[in-house]
Amino acid sequence: MDNEFWNDTKRSTDILTRIKRLQNKIDNFEKLRKDLINLIEMNDFLIANFDQEMGKEIIESTKNLQKSIENLELETLLTGKYDKNNAIITLHPGAGGTESQDWAEMLYRMYAKWAISNGFDFKELDYLEGEEAGLKSVTALVIGENAYGYLKCEKGVHRLVRISPFDSGGRRHTSFAALEVWPEISDNIEIDINPDDLRIDTYRSSRRWTVSI
Repeated sequence: MDNEFWNDTKRSTDILTRIKRLQNKIDNFEKLRKDLINLIEMNDFLIANFDQEMGKEIIESTKNLQKSIENLELETLLTGKYDKNNAIITLHPGAGGTESQDWAEMLYRMYAKWAISNGFDFKELDYLEGEEAGLKSVTALVIGENAYGYLKCEKGVHRLVRISPFDSGGRRHTSFAALEVWPEISDNIEIDINPDDLRIDTYRSSRRWTVSI
């Protein structure tokens, strides 16, 4: 059985990846539980022996723990079919020329910075520069667990209203940029085809037989 498991590379890789994700969740939960117990013990000690510096430390640690628990709660809610997958994002500026292209570039930098600061890997796949500034289109891959789950809600048209730095008259401009978000799909998907959905036509030409589906 073991040999069969390791010989099937795609299946074994998928199972090991799922095990690693589950183990990471368990480890994260246990860490938060221990941090909470330590905070409770420190708070009890502070009540009996007040220390201003320790009080500041407890307040800061409590804020960090609260943020970590909120992140864990959000991850728990990401149960969609593709939420755990990597995310492919594409940005296209709308009408507005250089102003919209610059807005698209600003959004691109924002998403890249967000991905890196949250522990994701960010890989640029395709980039087309604007004529004067900004970009005409860009496609990137955000790599990490739940990348698609976090980014799927960003899909849509984003708008910016500002005094344009590209307008010598200093007029206010409204710029648009469209963001598309897709999950990265692995190539080991099993596709079931119902034979009843197939139409098979058979033709005879000379001595050759051709079958089209």
